[in-house]
Amino acid sequence: MTVLIALLPAQAAAVWIFGVRTLLITAVCVAAALLSEWLIRLLFKRTSTLGDLSAAVTGTLLAFCLPSTVPLWMAALGSVFAIVVAKQFFGGIGQNFVNPAIAGRIFLLISFPGAISEWALPKAQQTADAITGATPLAIARAGSEMTPLWDLLMGNHGGSYGEVCALALLAGGAYLLFRNVISPIIPLSFIAAVAAGMFFAGGLNPAYALEQVLSGGVILGAVFMATDYVTSPMHKGGKLIFGIGCGLITVAIRVWGNLPEGVSYAILLMNIASPLIERFTQPKIFGAQKELKDVAA
Repeated sequence: MTVLIALLPAQAAAVWIFGVRTLLITAVCVAAALLSEWLIRLLFKRTSTLGDLSAAVTGTLLAFCLPSTVPLWMAALGSVFAIVVAKQFFGGIGQNFVNPAIAGRIFLLISFPGAISEWALPKAQQTADAITGATPLAIARAGSEMTPLWDLLMGNHGGSYGEVCALALLAGGAYLLFRNVISPIIPLSFIAAVAAGMFFAGGLNPAYALEQVLSGGVILGAVFMATDYVTSPMHKGGKLIFGIGCGLITVAIRVWGNLPEGVSYAILLMNIASPLIERFTQPKIFGAQKELKDVAA
């Protein structure tokens, strides 16, 4: 519930920027996530877990990764995949090895690349001849002039409707930190790694690095997805490695990949690496080594 509350500013901003249809997409994704979780657990003869609201969070996060023009059936299909395949096939909450919302987004990107990559312009910028347009990342990749900082903060540009307003996402992240729901290590290390990598990739240009941090899914991914308890390390050292890894992979994909964005793939890859990171960063129990030596003796 706390995470859902933290996502409200971004949803309100999406309605203001792109229209009421964004609210409908979120509702469809959440409804599909809740319904599919209830049905699959009924089929598997497991107790219902709808009350923990994790399915609602998954549906909301997936919706925020989609353009405001996405067909509703496609959005619902993404939620079903996220819940059934990425979550419940592995036992449900606490046992999935990748973030379900990330898995759902990548499934849609691979299955319907055209529809998922058609970015609507803000309502104020739409005309009879132009309803969709390029995102700041695509503009930067093409070598065009940079998107103004104010537009990046307020979401006055094309993109996934839940990702565009950096200010709203940062407000939600501050609320999660205030409530001690997330640790600041992963978000800060993620964002710092992206900023540092893009600073050097952009020819030591701090403005370019800031544009890259505020564009695409960096803020949403760093604050709300990479911090997922189940698919990220538990200990401080592991969190730091995990966040830096997410950031550096994002930079690598943006700089050398064929796609302008890389946050989803970066988090997915680090989700897979999370158990290994945990293995090497888990603190040793005090006295455990001595006890083993005594037993061997």
